[in-house]
Amino acid sequence: MSEDQAHYPPVDPVRVGLRGRCPRCGQGALFDGLLKLRPRCAACGLDFAFADSGDGPAVFVMLIAGFLILGLALWLQITYDPPLWLQALLWLPLTTIICLTLLRLFKGVLIALQYRNKAAEGRWDRNA
Repeated sequence: MSEDQAHYPPVDPVRVGLRGRCPRCGQGALFDGLLKLRPRCAACGLDFAFADSGDGPAVFVMLIAGFLILGLALWLQITYDPPLWLQALLWLPLTTIICLTLLRLFKGVLIALQYRNKAAEGRWDRNA
């Protein structure tokens, strides 16, 4: 990650991450499409090559969406006992929508937090 030479007012990483905005200026778009990152910010020129959210967003989404959808599906099954085709018709599209929405939100937040905390890949210090 290259050092910033310009001075930008601090932005809230959670707020800009949820909005999908640049973690440095808070103005430019972070995403080019649903989940693909842009190469750089159109407003301040920050290179997004440093951004690597890894599997973190996917883990959060699986835990949250799994708990929510599985709990609701079990409640519906125990309470009303609908047929299996109705369960599939209801929960498969809802699961897809919830997972994609949460994945974009969590990915934006984790990239903004990565920028704010200057997180980078671990390296061995050979001089120690």
